Amino acid sequence: MQGYEANAWWGFGAPKNAPKEIIDKLNREINAGLADLKIKTRLAELGGTALAGSPADFGRLIADETEKWAKVIKFAGIKPE
Repeated sequence: MQGYEANAWWGFGAPKNAPKEIIDKLNREINAGLADLKIKTRLAELGGTALAGSPADFGRLIADETEKWAKVIKFAGIKPE
């Protein structure tokens, strides 16, 4: 489908009812790790880019990716087997 690019991404998730304090701490620590020059350099060597952000940013990414690929599936007529 024209205008689409496939790429891989990874993220961290937690149970839906995880305490906000835990989510906030994990987010701070993960973002700090992603800002570390050694980690950024290694990710770049592997062809990756660190995308630090908030839990809300990650939620939007998941929603956007789900919407995008749902359109591709519908356009291609893909059906579950």
